[in-house]
Amino acid sequence: MAHGSSSRIAAVLRDWVASAAPGARLPSTRTLVAQHEASPVTVQKALRQLSSDGLIESRPGVGTFVRAVRTARPSDYGWQTAALRSPRSRIQAVSTAMRSVPNDVIALHAGYPDRELLPERLVRSALTRAARGDTALSRPPVTGLPELQAWFAHELAASCPVGVTPPTPSDVVVLPGSQSGLSSVFRALVAVGEPLLMESPTYWGAITAAAQAGVRVVPVPSGSDGPDPAGLERAFVETGSRVFYAQPTYANPTGAQWSIERSERVLDVVRDHGAFLVEDDWAHDFGISTAPRPIAAHDDAGHVVYLRSLTKSVSPALRIAAVVARGPARERILADRSAESMYVSGVLQAAALDVVTQPAWQTHLRGAREQLRARRDLLVDSLRQHAPQAHIDAVPAGGLNLWAHLPDGTDVNQVAHDCERAGVLIAPGTEWFPAEPTGAFLRLNYSGPNPAAFAEGARILGEALDRTSR
Repeated sequence: MAHGSSSRIAAVLRDWVASAAPGARLPSTRTLVAQHEASPVTVQKALRQLSSDGLIESRPGVGTFVRAVRTARPSDYGWQTAALRSPRSRIQAVSTAMRSVPNDVIALHAGYPDRELLPERLVRSALTRAARGDTALSRPPVTGLPELQAWFAHELAASCPVGVTPPTPSDVVVLPGSQSGLSSVFRALVAVGEPLLMESPTYWGAITAAAQAGVRVVPVPSGSDGPDPAGLERAFVETGSRVFYAQPTYANPTGAQWSIERSERVLDVVRDHGAFLVEDDWAHDFGISTAPRPIAAHDDAGHVVYLRSLTKSVSPALRIAAVVARGPARERILADRSAESMYVSGVLQAAALDVVTQPAWQTHLRGAREQLRARRDLLVDSLRQHAPQAHIDAVPAGGLNLWAHLPDGTDVNQVAHDCERAGVLIAPGTEWFPAEPTGAFLRLNYSGPNPAAFAEGARILGEALDRTSR
């Protein structure tokens, strides 16, 4: 074949390999060059194609051979069943929000902001400086770098009203991400088998952490305004629980932000029962049309255990968070953290502190909020135009997500499957309920990549919903 291209040479060789015996030797490169009147580079490219397809294998100094198909003997792990026995809790598969996808997929499922919403220049510079500093070669304190503890304490203290004693740096324990912190808090404050009150719907990671801690989750209904204080009161009375987990600011998945009055009433219920409120302030830096209002800023008696994360706003590579707690609760949480990981990487702590103390950090946050506003509004408008069946009960004032309510009877999993086949990844709402879902919901993230594709994603979603309703 004269002047053969690499693809044509590869096609000829595929036919040859198909009829050859495993282990058969291919003609040499020189022979193939002469046979196909092609350059050595073209022949090598064709051979690489076959090698990447697993059809041939090269043995340096020997030659190239048809790959021998080896049938591996199935492994028997049955002995582990007897050794492990039944798990304490059913381990959930990785959440849809954590899935990685190719660039050509419209990703409305994501749990993390797109790269263009992150302070990339600040992060890279901070990591360079941290690698050159003492933290690169020293062990940090168990509770965290003192300067980072002070920053977290100051951030919360800035919201404290007059008359409330602000937190001190010694109240802060630095964590390797808030997910790890949730696990420690639940283990430290709730005994195995004891009840933990939890908003429903709520963060899937908190549900998983509670299951792994072996506690009994009791769902408390919560909507666009937060939980009903009277319902929370009943749950405390009926269960005897002493811990309530909630996200008062831009909740994941609903986007809800509690009003000042609702926050005060919930805190009063918690105080009346001598209980703890675990406040997960994961979206503190993602306000759009309102500012965050931490409930912990109004408590100085140790009722609120406050979690603040920098992972999503700074960088997923810098998994840094903190828990602010007082009294024996802090000591129990610290004891659990010490057993879990001893300390958090000093390099990551130093880099995170460097980023959030730069003057450009606040400038970045202002820009990111405007980008989130534009993305949120674009996705809302796209849904209203192309997928009106996905009803948004309340447009969130901050956070990263829309909570879409679908018509009763919608097969959410089938909708998600149909959308994925068409190139759109969405997150079924079932993952965010600690008990049975109260309806058909989707969580749609507007902080992911390529917002220009939101309209197309909404169109595909609308078509999938139309098929499901027929």
